[in-house]
Amino acid sequence: MHFLDQAKIYLKSGAGGPGAVSFRREKYVEYGGPDGGNGGKGGDIIFEAVQGLNTLIDFRYAQHFKAKRGSHGMGRDRYGAGADDLVIKVPVGTQVLSEDKEDVIADFTEVGQRVVMLEGGMGGRGNASFKSSTNRAPRQHQPGEPSEEMWVWLRLKLLADVGLLGLPNAGKSTFINSVSNAKAKVGAYAFTTLVPKLGVVQHKAREFVIADIPGLIEGAADGAGIGDRFLGHIERCRVLIHLVDISGSDPAEAMVTVQHELAAYGADLESKPQLIVLNKTDLADTELVRGFAAELREAGADEVFAISGATGRGISDLLDSVLSYLPDRTSTETNAAEEENLDEAKPWSPI
Repeated sequence: MHFLDQAKIYLKSGAGGPGAVSFRREKYVEYGGPDGGNGGKGGDIIFEAVQGLNTLIDFRYAQHFKAKRGSHGMGRDRYGAGADDLVIKVPVGTQVLSEDKEDVIADFTEVGQRVVMLEGGMGGRGNASFKSSTNRAPRQHQPGEPSEEMWVWLRLKLLADVGLLGLPNAGKSTFINSVSNAKAKVGAYAFTTLVPKLGVVQHKAREFVIADIPGLIEGAADGAGIGDRFLGHIERCRVLIHLVDISGSDPAEAMVTVQHELAAYGADLESKPQLIVLNKTDLADTELVRGFAAELREAGADEVFAISGATGRGISDLLDSVLSYLPDRTSTETNAAEEENLDEAKPWSPI
């Protein structure tokens, strides 16, 4: 499945159906009177956050969403049928922005969250509703309210508990593969990861989601490399794991470079809790690891974890520290608990 985190779409609700002008005409009924029914309501445009989606790729092939209009009223006091609402399903973490991207219209952070984006027009009144003691044969009716339309941008920010970042070739893909069920591509060249990856980590009877984003380089805020467009996917993470390659030219400088790009991006990313991790320690001896760890602390790191994503050394201690930043129940654990309770509340029965 291809990954897409931005899309521009056109929305149009349904117009209301017009009311009818009709008069009752039956044999032996001398004064039938007006019997034109009202028109039906147009369909609403509704967004709904659903589980199981993590991309906006469907909106690359369908950009126009139009709800149906309400049916017109008819004689014999028959009201027009209301049109069905058009429900657009989006991944959890999707934001709906105005056409100029200045305003956030809706933000979907929970499964099942629904927002009526555009309301369908009300149906027009038929001439039967205008009947009165002084107006026995009204011929006026209403055409029904017009539809509403707008262009919006959809922007996806993946919801993960832990964010993974660092320079290219810091070993992020190897790390996420070793701790989760992700199957990220691993290669000995820069920018192996081109789009964000999600993985579910299970550690000490806990479960949480980790997100890996493409590597950052100096000048990413100005568009260098892949740029910083994917940093939005870790804005909502509770803690960030910052991987630093011990085999790089200068690990301390690499850490500072990423910190500067986080500050340049904004959204308070630089103030989020970070776990500085010295990776690929299987390629260095103990003395070299201690020396680089000291340099990282001098450059601003509070604590440095030494691990090897390839061999798994030190990963358990790192994940123990990650758990201290998580709530009592993460989103995946909450969903699992709800499913278990549902099964207990409704035991199986053939009837």
